[in-house]
Amino acid sequence: MIEKLSPFLQNIGITQLNEMQLEAITALEKNKNLLLLSPTGSGKTLAFLLPLFLRLDVDRKGVQAIVVVPSRELALQIEQVFKALQTGLKVTCCYGGHSAKIEASSLLNDAPTLIIATPGRLAFHIREGNFDVSSVRNLALDEFDKSLELGFEEEITFIVDELFKVDGMILTSATQFEELPAFIASREFFTLSFLKNEEHKPSFTTEIIQCKSKDKLRALLQLLCKYPNESTLVFCNFREATERVYDMLTDKGISAVVYHGGLDQQEREKALMKFRNGTSSVIVNTDLASRGLDIPDVQHVIHYQLPLNEESFIHRNGRTGRMKAEGLVHLLLSEEEYKPEYITDYTETDFEEKELPLPSATNWITFYIAAGKKDKISKMDIAGLFYKKAFLERDDLGMITLQDKMSYVAVKRDKAREALSKVKNEKIKGKKYRIGIDG
Repeated sequence: MIEKLSPFLQNIGITQLNEMQLEAITALEKNKNLLLLSPTGSGKTLAFLLPLFLRLDVDRKGVQAIVVVPSRELALQIEQVFKALQTGLKVTCCYGGHSAKIEASSLLNDAPTLIIATPGRLAFHIREGNFDVSSVRNLALDEFDKSLELGFEEEITFIVDELFKVDGMILTSATQFEELPAFIASREFFTLSFLKNEEHKPSFTTEIIQCKSKDKLRALLQLLCKYPNESTLVFCNFREATERVYDMLTDKGISAVVYHGGLDQQEREKALMKFRNGTSSVIVNTDLASRGLDIPDVQHVIHYQLPLNEESFIHRNGRTGRMKAEGLVHLLLSEEEYKPEYITDYTETDFEEKELPLPSATNWITFYIAAGKKDKISKMDIAGLFYKKAFLERDDLGMITLQDKMSYVAVKRDKAREALSKVKNEKIKGKKYRIGIDG
């Protein structure tokens, strides 16, 4: 089976799977149902997606498998991974905030082999009869514990009941279950647990910084100056706090973005895109960003506000020190706050205000192009424009992101102004589109 996967893994630059991924593939060769317990950042997506792919029949029409996830961001991430494998099989992603009409058209006109969806939107399409549920043989519930935590049990119960021909089911979770919900308890699951496997646990050191209440913002700013332009997640408990901290940081010239549930989908996607492509080095967020998002190479997690519980603390910290990298976790405590008992391994310092230079601008800046996948624009078209017309070298061009009607590309900041002057009036595939610098 592994040999069959090799060419697809090469498409995403992977030469060797980790132990968990290999064991998951083997387990699903021998068992219909799998419960996979593994920490954040351990490679769960490939661990369930690869064996799911092996169960698909390339010659059979109709929807064969569905992946249900708790968030739109996770749905888009898994869709991106599946497309990058270049299997040749159609996938449709369905989630709130996206056009249900476009999704229905994709499902009805040329049914995909794989659907990736959030619970509410998938339940909608099932009720509308937008695809034949009798063709579905495999169901994966990714971040299943998070879906239950967010209150999706009713929708998932409906989905499981409606998909009456499902033979195999995969559940993934970053936390241990005491018992499975009643609607799936009748199935026998083979369990793989890597929750205590040290190889996959995030590796980080924890620093507690004692501040006077009025000094928290200053302590945060000083930390960001101490580690200039290193990728950092700043966690707050409430949207209002994220906005307040974000405003302070940007007023000081810090290249930050904000991410919370009060933003619309486009704003959230743009914030993540700018963080991933290096335009912004700091993302100020609520716990919405603590699970299910693909944010690689995070060097620092700063708890500006205390997490509400130990589970939240674990998942926040799971964003850093991933895949054997080292990370730093910083906890800012005011005079009125006390260290939670579950934090046992840490160093402690008192905040002393120092004059540190503010970080310089990041190395990258984001360009927007008012055209996307719906306009038949590809990443190669965009790269070609900047290579040929702006005379940029490969190292001058960063991550390219395609959306339905917009595209974004990271350009080295010191080349950006000249590049803009050379490409803003150029055409792509014979048509002129608006091109500019985003923010």
